[in-house]
Amino acid sequence: MPVRDTHGHALATSSVAAEAYTRGVGRVLRLQPGAPEAVAEALAHDPTFALAHAALALLGHEQCAEVDVAARLRDARLHAARATERERSHVHAVARHVAGDSAPLVRHLEDWPTDALLLATAVPTIAFAGVSEVPADAWRIVERAAPAYGTDWWATGLLAFVRQEQHRFEEAMELSCRALAIEPSAGHAAHARAHAHYETGDHADGLGWMDSWLAGPGAGNDGRSHFVWHAALHELSMGDLDAVRARYEAQLLPAPALGCRALVDTGSLLHRWALTPGATDVPALDPVVAVVGRRTLEEPATPFVAMHAAVVLLATGDGPGLRRLAERSARHDHPTHREVVAPLARALAQMHAGRCSAAADALAALESCLWRLGGSDAQREVVEETRIAALLRAGRYDEARALLDRRLDRRPAERDRRWRATAVPRPAALA
Repeated sequence: MPVRDTHGHALATSSVAAEAYTRGVGRVLRLQPGAPEAVAEALAHDPTFALAHAALALLGHEQCAEVDVAARLRDARLHAARATERERSHVHAVARHVAGDSAPLVRHLEDWPTDALLLATAVPTIAFAGVSEVPADAWRIVERAAPAYGTDWWATGLLAFVRQEQHRFEEAMELSCRALAIEPSAGHAAHARAHAHYETGDHADGLGWMDSWLAGPGAGNDGRSHFVWHAALHELSMGDLDAVRARYEAQLLPAPALGCRALVDTGSLLHRWALTPGATDVPALDPVVAVVGRRTLEEPATPFVAMHAAVVLLATGDGPGLRRLAERSARHDHPTHREVVAPLARALAQMHAGRCSAAADALAALESCLWRLGGSDAQREVVEETRIAALLRAGRYDEARALLDRRLDRRPAERDRRWRATAVPRPAALA
């Protein structure tokens, strides 16, 4: 009788190798560390296990695991001949995805929707880049697959994440809580819940829940810095800058182990903190630059990383770096780099040069296409907040207030209320 994975798919390997592989995939789905090691253990038990070779190649490609991706793909193809039809399709889908063609992966999920590792790969989340920059494409993939999973906690959490992206926050909260009740360490469900709290302005309860989750079931989460960022964003929204400082110093100091998350989580937080009314002695971003390196800042691999790179270059006063980023992005093969990243970098270069009114106009022109940069609404808000700062520096107080009113209509935030109070002309100095 064949051994099977968690979702009932036959695995062409031994029971001991299957156990290690399934444990590794489970760690990926929970956003926990140790997935590459568990899959490598499966290969130690069975060097002919095609899916394990493919999984390591995928983790090397998507999550920067220390893997010889080409060698693992070669061995996956070699051993797929002895595998099941689903496994052969899985290996082909991974190989083409790594090569830049994700269409076979999408087709594979139409036939085998409960191939959870590939469904996870298809959706842009904290763990994977996804197969499309268009959010609705990923939503359709998840919604088409969801019925096949029934009450599965992981799929429920993934659907919760989709629902919050669709601004269906009550559904997202209900689904995430349902998944967490079954599997308290479920990272996707926790992430969906974090966004639902933030987007509805439920900052006090959201912060309390996040802190308790991080101290309990989420303590070993592989994306810990991003969940800490969520907690800090609640504190920032509540205007508790002392708490933001304490969290930064205890949990978000840039360190080599954070890698790109030092840019995405620490870098963006420091910039948003520095823009906040009443902020003083905000730590410099130079340690972030030291961790991520100049190449990441000026030659970012994705539009999402490029957005954060541009913000950090502005925050560190690096006008030449912004110009180089803009020039490279304008020549990039990827249309989002050319059409969104390049004008974003040029706008921030204007702001660096003191031309804040022009910068505010350029940032306003990008508003309708910022979604193409990837990430979440909460992450892309760093651009909106930079635009507010540009409007205030340009003395365009009515427009700044209008933008802050729109934000406050979305959700309450003490920080935005205080910010709005500063959006008034300063009285002329007495003679």
